[in-house]
Amino acid sequence: MPNLLSPADAAPAMLQLDNQLCFALYSASLAMTRLYKPLLDTLGVTYPQYLALLVLWEHDGLSVSALGERLFLDSGTLTPLLKRLEASGLVSRLRAVEDERRVHITLTPAGRALKAQAASIPGCVLSATQCSVPELMALTRQMQGLRQRLAG
Repeated sequence: MPNLLSPADAAPAMLQLDNQLCFALYSASLAMTRLYKPLLDTLGVTYPQYLALLVLWEHDGLSVSALGERLFLDSGTLTPLLKRLEASGLVSRLRAVEDERRVHITLTPAGRALKAQAASIPGCVLSATQCSVPELMALTRQMQGLRQRLAG
């Protein structure tokens, strides 16, 4: 029979660093970012820029607000990132004719070409994790579910 602890008895253990879900997520995120850095350096982009490019490679021509919703970023964070991608010649920011407050982001030919260079990144990540594809997909779905529950 399992040894069930009362909430009072469990409290000290729950305050240990290694028992914190937030720390497990944070430290895994740091490790993942370290893994991606040299891979993305070869492309000349940062991790947040890479995420924006991933979305644009799927759906080119999104509005800034739609891109922000997809990435869970506000426009104050996203705008400087997009300006840097534009300065690098990877995207163009175009105001909508029907509403000048809306800005659409489109990939340039260089931005589209970068997708072919990025094609090897998922394999490198898969190899580094030492997980199978089904394991990674299950873990990804778990994290997405957690994010949805936390977002309410």
